Amino acid sequence: MTSPSAAAAPSPADPALFAALIDDAAVFPPGLAPLPDAVRAHRLHRASGYAALIGPLLVPASSAADVLGLLPPGTDPLRVGLIARPGTPLHTVTDAAHLLYENRRVEVAAVELGWTPEWRDLDLLGLTGDVPLVLEVPRGQDQKRALDDIAAEAGEGARVVAKFRTGATPAWDWPAEQELAAFLVGAAERALPFKLTGGLHHTVRGTHTLRGQREEQHGLLNVLVGVAVATAGASPDRVAEVLAQRDPAPLVREVSALGPQDVARVRRLFTSYGCCGVTDPVAELSALHLIEET
Repeated sequence: MTSPSAAAAPSPADPALFAALIDDAAVFPPGLAPLPDAVRAHRLHRASGYAALIGPLLVPASSAADVLGLLPPGTDPLRVGLIARPGTPLHTVTDAAHLLYENRRVEVAAVELGWTPEWRDLDLLGLTGDVPLVLEVPRGQDQKRALDDIAAEAGEGARVVAKFRTGATPAWDWPAEQELAAFLVGAAERALPFKLTGGLHHTVRGTHTLRGQREEQHGLLNVLVGVAVATAGASPDRVAEVLAQRDPAPLVREVSALGPQDVARVRRLFTSYGCCGVTDPVAELSALHLIEET
């Protein structure tokens, strides 16, 4: 396997490939940062040399009022993504969305919740307007139904995005390469934008130690290359091969070779992903010379 130093790119990749790619999920597991700490740290990220890579701070719908309490009048608006995990009472989502949309101390970047056949009953599309509504899809046969449903709404011009969980939770086993590949190909076939959440702490597929336990994790570069080949018509098996690659060198070469049109195609589909420690992938991208911090 090629060492990171030997795999490093001769020059940075197209910056558009990483623009606002990493949403700040510091308050969610396994980070579990206290909300005041997360807000302070997010402000620092947004003022750093890697700010261009960082998306909004993700906050639970149940903490919407707490967020406002941390933002005194006169401060710069905080860009947030409002998150309701599958199973969250739907009224919690609507109450939080109305609370934040009516306050100038925040800028809502997205509202995220679990897909159900009744999601339209929330009437959030009328509230969010140009802000994406992100729907986390389930596994199994219901996933195809969810993707078809979301794609139909997106085809009518609505800002609605699919979401898939790439990391393990107590209620969600880690999805292996074939399962993630099937999702990526399914989104590509429908030209359906999506985001990912959970587990993408590192740039390359590997087995990592988290909370004292060894666990499998997908790699960010694997996903970017996987999306690139999926949008070019690759089969799920081919995408799974890319997702299984543990050597950084071929992934760095593939990412470095993406031209502006390729990058636009990838990012049109892969909008962002949530990461509880945003400096981890940033540091690894920097070590591979794929980004240039200022």
